[in-house]
Amino acid sequence: MDGFTVLADPTRRRVVDALADGESDVSTLVDRLSLSQSLTSKHLKVLRDAGVVAVRIDGPRRVYRLSDQPLPDVIAWITPYYRRWSRGLDRLTELLSAEDADLPPANRKEDSDAE
Repeated sequence: MDGFTVLADPTRRRVVDALADGESDVSTLVDRLSLSQSLTSKHLKVLRDAGVVAVRIDGPRRVYRLSDQPLPDVIAWITPYYRRWSRGLDRLTELLSAEDADLPPANRKEDSDAE
């Protein structure tokens, strides 16, 4: 299953979002997401098979965390757009800073924020 298909499911995205806060065992995810244990395990298996999450055994528990390098196909696709948008936002920041520097001191952003 490709990364886009994996992320297309809103429940799997919720699981990924929950694991963004740190590792978690299945029962904690069940409680946090208000899902059944079987549904949570099903989605964790899909995420594990796709390389999105990693699992370790801790006694009777399975503890999940986000993988260090998940979804290479999604990252490869989005990277050129991210770079383009970042350059555009950096340029916007430069223009706004230059515009702000041209304003009288009383109208500058840092002065108006302090009021």
